[in-house]
Amino acid sequence: MSSGSPQLVFATRNEGKVRELRELVGGALEVSSLREHPEAPEVEEDADTFEGNARKKALSAASATGLPALADDSGLCVEALGGRPGVYSARYVAGTDRDRYQRLLEELREVPDEGRGAAFVCALCLAFPDGKAVGEHGRWEGRIGHAPRGEGGFGYDPVFVVEGKGGRTMAELAPEEKSAISHRGVAFARMRPHLMKLGG
Repeated sequence: MSSGSPQLVFATRNEGKVRELRELVGGALEVSSLREHPEAPEVEEDADTFEGNARKKALSAASATGLPALADDSGLCVEALGGRPGVYSARYVAGTDRDRYQRLLEELREVPDEGRGAAFVCALCLAFPDGKAVGEHGRWEGRIGHAPRGEGGFGYDPVFVVEGKGGRTMAELAPEEKSAISHRGVAFARMRPHLMKLGG
């Protein structure tokens, strides 16, 4: 690590998420992922809330690396499915992102537009090696479309139609546009004051 910026471990091995966080923080923090910290153990995400999973992952990474660690747990909550897939969004079905959103579209095949409301939810936790932790969250309202559209993003982005964006999906938004309004962007904006204290 050579930039001189404060170091932060993002407790994930998902390069899509790491790329988003680096875009969000600019050069203020030097962000590494768990791929660069093999000493950090795998954490079973078995909490029943996004907040619980984020806290568990952040505390584990901070303890293992001796550095401040940020963790997120995020997912898609669909009204017509009683909030599913929720905390199981990444494990909804085995396979690829495409397999998961195709399963979602299949489950909603008979549901009309007015019943396809959904929200992306993100819980962030910043933890320290001494066991202290602080949490923030964000929520992004929209609905599930009838077919995937767009090449950007990851996960369920191609089927999540964003409110107030002319019927575009998350995957059709430019990265900076998405960062400004997304569930992760909102959660990060709320977390930013805590992160900026890392260099002080």
